Amino acid sequence: MKIAISGKGGVGKTTLASLLGYLYHNEGKKVFLVDADPSGNIASSLGYNGKIIPISEMKELIEQRTETKLDKFGGIFKINPKVNDIPELFSVDLKGIKLLAIGGVKKGGEGCLCPQNVLIKNLVAEIVLYRDEVVILDMEPGVEHLGRATAKGVNAIIIVVEPGMRSIHTGLEIKRLASDIGIERIFIVGNKIRNLKDSDIIKDSIPSDLPILGFIFYNEELIEADLRMESIVSNEEILEQVSKIKERLKEVL
Repeated sequence: MKIAISGKGGVGKTTLASLLGYLYHNEGKKVFLVDADPSGNIASSLGYNGKIIPISEMKELIEQRTETKLDKFGGIFKINPKVNDIPELFSVDLKGIKLLAIGGVKKGGEGCLCPQNVLIKNLVAEIVLYRDEVVILDMEPGVEHLGRATAKGVNAIIIVVEPGMRSIHTGLEIKRLASDIGIERIFIVGNKIRNLKDSDIIKDSIPSDLPILGFIFYNEELIEADLRMESIVSNEEILEQVSKIKERLKEVL
């Protein structure tokens, strides 16, 4: 199972990614989480507060693997760097769940063909295509981490939205981008739902060809845990809601 989770910043991608990982782990499955959102923090959601340096900030590693110098303008670099050992070398063990922080991909205006991006995209392809585990990617908004070849290894992309048109419009744009690179199974999860009106806003705004897996309801305890950088896996109410989403995903894949 290879799942990519995307959506507008702040909608709750990390909440869904960490709790899905926790639930799959509790089933006895091997789980590999990828924190690919610079503003996300799966580690603290699962109770780990140690410092983790993302791969995109490891200058010496990037220079070594791409055989270049990052401060050298216009330099030549290797476009197929060795990455197959990086997941084991730099992942953190979170009580049986492995986590690798990779950081963000630079956008086009910042120079999208650069050593950092080449290393990260090759690394994501390695993880998605060759790891024999449940792989869950907590992505920054969009699909920049995924290429057309990598997309073939992704079983599904889940777009998290909240009841607001900015979030929903971002979600629909992500759906378009994901379809463009060949991802066929694209789903919606609604988060921060306060009442029936909130869920109806999402249902009425999402086209019929974009299935909704379920909803996660607004929860003050979850907000407080996030502010204190504490684990969220003890929240039984949220766990039950995400468990239903996981079972629904199993049904449709």
